[in-house]
Amino acid sequence: MTTTATAAPEKTRYYTLQQFFLKQGSQVTRIHDFWSKGCLPVLTKLHSGPIIVLESLVAPHMPQVLVLTGYRSPAEIEKVQSALHANPDFQKALAEWERDPEQPYEHYSTSLLEATDYSPEIKPLDPPPKTPRIFELRTYHSPTLRQLRALHERFAGPEIKIFHRVGVHPILYTTTVYGANQPNLTYLTPFENLAAREKAWAAFAADPEWIKVRKESIEQHGQISSVIQIWLYRATPYSPIR
Repeated sequence: MTTTATAAPEKTRYYTLQQFFLKQGSQVTRIHDFWSKGCLPVLTKLHSGPIIVLESLVAPHMPQVLVLTGYRSPAEIEKVQSALHANPDFQKALAEWERDPEQPYEHYSTSLLEATDYSPEIKPLDPPPKTPRIFELRTYHSPTLRQLRALHERFAGPEIKIFHRVGVHPILYTTTVYGANQPNLTYLTPFENLAAREKAWAAFAADPEWIKVRKESIEQHGQISSVIQIWLYRATPYSPIR
């Protein structure tokens, strides 16, 4: 008798991170209408990978909408985007979004991120949360690629274990392939609310093992995360993962 092994599902390896920078007024309502009623209904039929749509709570530029979409390969990104832009329903929604005399956004940026080997797969909660969660996006900039490797080693080793013990549970760890402020490690962490976030980070900062790990890391590699950027977002009600 022969048996056929079931192949493990291919991991989500790449993420596009789109940030739409807006100004107060009609742009905010229009971008939510575009994504919730126009783009997402088409995109979710074409693509089964993880999609998160967030709106800014604390960021250098507000208001802002962030869309994170996961893919298995660069080829899949090209395939899905080509199919999306060829879809007549998407084209109609895009035309409607841009029809207003005021531009749809001030500007936008797109980064390509590669998930680390130690990054988990992003999956929706079951059951979904009753209220959208808070998502914290952190980017740690390293002075050199050597120090970025040391930063990844620290995360993959003791730091994630400490995170989980104190209530910090990132759902994505990445390195920027194309985008600003390289080299860096960027990771995304959901929290039930702002109070839970404050409690978890306070516990992390005071954790004796973390204090020891950080001291040893600096002694061996120098300051491997020289600049830290932090953004706080809330999942939109229509985000596939919220």
